[in-house]
Amino acid sequence: MPFTPDSELDLLFPAEYISQEIRAQLHPDLHLRPLASSDYKRGHLSILSVLTVVTDPGEDAWIAQFNAQREAVRTYYSIVIIDKPTDRIVAVGTAFIERKFLRGLGSVGHIEDIAVDAKQQGKKLGLRIIQALTAISENSGCYKTILNCSDKNIPFYQKCGFEQKENEMARYASQDRAHTPRL
Repeated sequence: MPFTPDSELDLLFPAEYISQEIRAQLHPDLHLRPLASSDYKRGHLSILSVLTVVTDPGEDAWIAQFNAQREAVRTYYSIVIIDKPTDRIVAVGTAFIERKFLRGLGSVGHIEDIAVDAKQQGKKLGLRIIQALTAISENSGCYKTILNCSDKNIPFYQKCGFEQKENEMARYASQDRAHTPRL
């Protein structure tokens, strides 16, 4: 499959939101861009499976989720790194913007779901994803950008300029309630 340029894609947000400086640091065979509506076919879910078990909802449901995120304007920023020779995704990440009542109606950027194909790890692709998402967060006016990670990933995120702060708490819904919205 030949590389598809951004101009031919239905993107989640404008490609100009991604720093050209960060894009320029990638190998010429790699391309950093927003998630596209056709990225289900480029292996988006298989890259996410590096993180956890991923249930494939099917392409139609994936596209519905893509469209729901796009309708929440200035909120979701999912990005991908594409291997140009194969036109396949090799790294992903998302930032979402939380609008608060605190800090003079400030905003916080949350980074989530950073994943790099196992064959591409060690090439600073995770770093480039983090840098791009942090820049989007800061350019969106966020007073801070935060993320959660496992203890083993703390050194990586420290290299990306993050510092360990406070603790994460989680409560998981029971399986029968987890996928059944009630509101």
